[in-house]
Amino acid sequence: MHKILFAGPVGAGKTTAIASVSDTPVVATDTRASDEVQERKQRTTVAMDYGTLKVDPKLTVQLLGTPGQVRFSFMWEILSQGAIGLILLIDHARPDPLGDLRYYIEAFRGLLDKPGAAAVLGVTRCDLSPAPGIDRYREALAEIGYRMPVFEVDARERDDVKVALLALAAELSPQTRRRQSA
Repeated sequence: MHKILFAGPVGAGKTTAIASVSDTPVVATDTRASDEVQERKQRTTVAMDYGTLKVDPKLTVQLLGTPGQVRFSFMWEILSQGAIGLILLIDHARPDPLGDLRYYIEAFRGLLDKPGAAAVLGVTRCDLSPAPGIDRYREALAEIGYRMPVFEVDARERDDVKVALLALAAELSPQTRRRQSA
C-alpha cells in the first residue's frame, strides 16, 4: 500500500481534500480550536486525517493529512515516514502565502529530497484573493530550488483533488523522472 501526504497551513483544505476523494469514511483527529485558529475555523486537526483511495482491485493508496499548526509539527516527520508523495496545499487567502510556501517546503524537505518521492502544489481559496498570481508560486519554487506541478485546487471538489493526485502519479512515473533529469 502506498502513502500520500497532504500538508500545509491551517485552513488550507487538507481534511476537506482527503474527504472529497476518500473511498472510506475519513478518520479525523479534529478537536475544537482553542487558540488563534478559532478565528479561522471552529475545529482543527491535532494528529492526522486518514482516508483511502482504491486505484484498482490490487492497489489502495493511503491518504494522510498533517495538522497545520506548527505546535503539532512533531507529527509531520512521523507521518512523512514511508510516504511516496506530497500534496502541499497553500491557502492563497492567507496574509503571506508565498512565505507559507517557503516554510512548508523547508519543513518537508526530508520527504521532498527523498529519492523516488514527488510533490504537487495545490493553491486553495484563490477565489478570495487575486494576488499573487499562480505563476508567482512557480517562480517562488524555482527560487528555492524546487520544480513541481502547481494547480489551483478547490479542496471541496473531488475532480480538483483527483487532478492533483493524477499529477502526483505522473511525477512518480519512472518515465517522467527520466525526462526531468535529462
